[in-house]
Amino acid sequence: MDVQGTVAEGFEAVRDAFVRNFEERGERGAAVAVYRHGVKVADLWAGTRDVDGEEPWAVDTAQVVRSVTKGVAAAVVLLLHQRGQIDLDAPVGTYWPEFKAAGKERVLVRHLLSHRAGLPVLDRPLTPAEAIDARSGPAALAAQRPAWEPGTDHGYHAQTYSWLVAELIRRVTGRTVGRWVAEEIARPLGLDFWIGLPAEEAHRVGRIGPVEEPPTAPGLTLRPKRAVSAAYLDPDSLTRRAFGAIDPLPDENDPGYRAAELPASGGISTARALARFYAATIGDVDGGRRLFAPATLTLARTEESAGPDRVLIVPTRYGLGFMLHGAAAPLLGPGSFGHPGRGGSLGLADPESGVALGYVTNGLRKGVTADPRAQALIRAVRSAL
Repeated sequence: MDVQGTVAEGFEAVRDAFVRNFEERGERGAAVAVYRHGVKVADLWAGTRDVDGEEPWAVDTAQVVRSVTKGVAAAVVLLLHQRGQIDLDAPVGTYWPEFKAAGKERVLVRHLLSHRAGLPVLDRPLTPAEAIDARSGPAALAAQRPAWEPGTDHGYHAQTYSWLVAELIRRVTGRTVGRWVAEEIARPLGLDFWIGLPAEEAHRVGRIGPVEEPPTAPGLTLRPKRAVSAAYLDPDSLTRRAFGAIDPLPDENDPGYRAAELPASGGISTARALARFYAATIGDVDGGRRLFAPATLTLARTEESAGPDRVLIVPTRYGLGFMLHGAAAPLLGPGSFGHPGRGGSLGLADPESGVALGYVTNGLRKGVTADPRAQALIRAVRSAL
């Protein structure tokens, strides 16, 4: 495997694990980047730009990272809180009056970020065209009755997170989530990250697609619990309906989808940008701007939800918009926070070690929170500390 890029002395294990992902775990094209104490210590890429192609992955190749996007979108809300523009304990209806309908008067802003709003499903799924028009999603959620009493339990808002968070940000700032991220996060930090891909950057983005786990890969067969499998098969389950809130499923390689501003699933990024973003949440980056004040960092990784997830079925832990380290989503350590993307990609930060990691792949596996390739990279980073 012809791996491009560099690793700092002491982090050679990251390169070794990255190579083994191609040799043993069926990787097609991927990149990984790691920062420690604001300095980049690994920046690697290899394979093909497209999951089904032959063109090599380039130094600036980006991919759709699915739910990794949720962490960056959550940072927008937390930064607005840090600036005094959003009260996390205010009802969402304070900023979005139409949202108060159908028993949602007491849904708080923090409930949206911690998956406690009771709104992971829609009575009528949106079409792909409705999902990206920036109007139908918010309107549907404003009229939707919660699936449980808001604030009393949690369940992963796989798709509805897009319209809930995007509309809240628009109501508070007058800007779309993609524009806010571009102007306040990506541009100041020099990130190749977009929620809403500009046409002039389209040539850099590879094609994603499903890949099967190699049957002979040692120690990598992940068999979901029977209850999880049953939930995905049951068309009436919250699990199936949450992931099916857009029906039929959109073509994530379609230019129109990539240009849409879907902060639950539509972000496009390089691994380098994800690592640099997370590095900036926990400290200065290359002498540059830090995103989170200490109090905001505490909010990001303080547990808001824990236990059996009504959508994912397995026990999950959430802070305000970020997944936290746990059995279902192992991160670098107990104090880590971040967000995986269904199929493989991952971004995380670990304040205790000063580490931030970004991993991007074009080959999508069936898992939601603990991809074996990402986990191998995490173990390699841990061994280097």
